[in-house]
Amino acid sequence: MTEPVQWRTIGVIGGMGPAATADFLARLVVAAGAARDSDHPRVLVDSNPQVPDRNAARAGTGPSPGPALAAMARGLVTQGASVLAMPCNAAHGWAGAIEAEVAGEAQFVGIIEAAATALAGARTVGIMAVGATLDARLYQDRLAAAGMATIDCDRTVVQPLVNAIKAGDVGSEVREGLAREAARLAAAGADAVLAACTEIPLVLRAADVPVRFVDATAALVAATLAAARR
Repeated sequence: MTEPVQWRTIGVIGGMGPAATADFLARLVVAAGAARDSDHPRVLVDSNPQVPDRNAARAGTGPSPGPALAAMARGLVTQGASVLAMPCNAAHGWAGAIEAEVAGEAQFVGIIEAAATALAGARTVGIMAVGATLDARLYQDRLAAAGMATIDCDRTVVQPLVNAIKAGDVGSEVREGLAREAARLAAAGADAVLAACTEIPLVLRAADVPVRFVDATAALVAATLAAARR
């Protein structure tokens, strides 16, 4: 029998929202390419839906999620995680709190960098995201540095659809609403559309988008496994 694949332990800072975290975990299982249980990485998960609301925090109407995220990172590292991932785009506005907490102890794999890498070759990217992600300019500035133009989605369209997904609605009306917004971005000049909210790929698929579709969750899965493989 061959030796098991060697992995560093992965810690997942999750719960924002729980369904998106579960989706990330399911994709890790598939993408690991394991032939048996022992070929999978060990994964520690803190799915904490009580992290302060990212949209309220960015708008200045609610507390910062930074302390809660740092505490979650600390707990995962204490349990043995040496690679950390957070399947929530908006929460990356406070990624600095995580990185400061675990500096020198664990590697934080950021979804923004992972998605930007996956977008290589795009000229203009339509960003489908919630207000906190857009207002923090998490993608606009990173993609501009890589020579890509960006077009923001209509948050008054996307935010209610994301809220519906968080409430468990993954039906055709939500999918069609997201698809219409993706088509609008493409018509406005985007040659790639980025699902920059981890709820969006729970509903929207590449076949629903008339141009190249990049899923930030998929990019984070690939980057996390690459970091974790010994």
